[in-house]
Amino acid sequence: MKNNTFGKRLKELRLEHNLSQRKLGEIFNVCNQTISFWEIGKREPDLDTLLSISRYFAVSVEYLLDENL
Repeated sequence: MKNNTFGKRLKELRLEHNLSQRKLGEIFNVCNQTISFWEIGKREPDLDTLLSISRYFAVSVEYLLDENL
């Protein structure tokens, strides 16, 4: 996830669903700082969390990771 496509897509989805970083963190049982780090590319979620995010927003993992989609 070096190009941070994931972070950009996560932020877009979060804002489209009118969710704060705090609320999204509550949904995935992480702190809002973790959400911030994901969005700016400082950290990446583990595979289980990535799958949960994709299910929650009803998008594919490929969509979250691939800048060409």
